[in-house]
Amino acid sequence: MSDHTYLGGLELTVMLALLRLGEDAYGVPISREIERQSGREVALGSVYAALERLQEKGLVSSHQGEPTAARGGRAKRYFRATSRGLREVREMRQALMKLWRGVRKLRGEAT
Repeated sequence: MSDHTYLGGLELTVMLALLRLGEDAYGVPISREIERQSGREVALGSVYAALERLQEKGLVSSHQGEPTAARGGRAKRYFRATSRGLREVREMRQALMKLWRGVRKLRGEAT
């Protein structure tokens, strides 16, 4: 039995955006980074749901920032990848690269 954690497509996308942004990113910039890099809109609620799942899996951690007047006294929740999360993303990249290599249709070759 593998000790790897399964990452769904949105979870992987959120992890990659989080890693691109660096430490202490929160939902809005993560959503914008996904849209900027992929050209696809993603609902903010979907990003936060994925972040919750990733936290439950131990792949990200979070902490509350200070409340701000600009947010009506609410605090932002900041996220960062854990070392386990980074390891899982690296391993998933390797697995996907192995799968993609040798797929002749992706290189424009006949089957």
